[in-house]
Amino acid sequence: MIALLRSGFSTRRSRHGLWGVPLVIVVALVALLSVGTDQFASRENLFNLVAQATPLLIAAIGQLFVILVGGLDLSVGSVISFSTAILSLDGPAILLIPAVFVLAGLVGLINGLVITRLNVHPIIATLAMQYVLLGITRILRPVSGGEVPGVVISVVQGSFLGVPFPILWSLLAIGLAAKVLYGSRFGLHLFGIGGGVAAGMEDAARTYGIRVERNIVLAYVGCSLFAALAGVFLAGRIVSGDPNVGLLFELDTITAVAIGGTQLSGGIGSLHGTVLGAVIMALLANGMNLANVSPYVQTAIKGGLLLAIVGLQSRKKMGL
Repeated sequence: MIALLRSGFSTRRSRHGLWGVPLVIVVALVALLSVGTDQFASRENLFNLVAQATPLLIAAIGQLFVILVGGLDLSVGSVISFSTAILSLDGPAILLIPAVFVLAGLVGLINGLVITRLNVHPIIATLAMQYVLLGITRILRPVSGGEVPGVVISVVQGSFLGVPFPILWSLLAIGLAAKVLYGSRFGLHLFGIGGGVAAGMEDAARTYGIRVERNIVLAYVGCSLFAALAGVFLAGRIVSGDPNVGLLFELDTITAVAIGGTQLSGGIGSLHGTVLGAVIMALLANGMNLANVSPYVQTAIKGGLLLAIVGLQSRKKMGL
């Protein structure tokens, strides 16, 4: 345990990144908000905070997969909006819910194939997909509305044995991601591929027998599936489809992953750091909402935060 904590504050021979820094930031933010405002510690606000953090946390975990291999996915927000639009169509839940994940998996598959087979830069490939999905979503659901299946609403709102459902969603996503990243050969390969990319040796993983292209494609599929899961949660929370609900989620997820100590060059990062990064983003948003900060100012602050984090990382390794 002590060794793990030490690794969070040092990058020497550690693939987990500087996750100790965001841990300190989380503690400081909680203390500051608790002292600075009476509403923060209220039961109602804490429940809203958890509900606000859950979709970001789920989507950020998916973003972590592609960043570990040295990529980025800018279509995350559109996948979220698209998922809510699908769920709000007039149809049975037994068809709509599987359709969301099948279509999201297809989106990730296309992203991965365009990047690996056509050698299109991840930013360009996923940005194009973002616009394609945005157009389809607005055709399906031009404005917010429609009805979400009752089962989705039931498993998002309320609680189970006194535990709010958003917490259970978060634990489920974290547990699934932990199994993939740290309990499977696929997770080990993600770190290996990203480490080679960060070092400027893209073929390093291939020399060890790792099927690089296949794993990169699977990373993008996983990212889209987690984004779809976040979309299902949001659909249950707002009880409708919304073509704008995923707006700027791509910015927030990248910021959450980066502030959690993950190197955008690939190969170095951690699930626990990403969780802490998502919590930081949620705390900042909650604190600014309590302080009545304009949403436009909040967006500017998030952009500046991402720029600052990227500026502290090596640009030569990122290749952006």
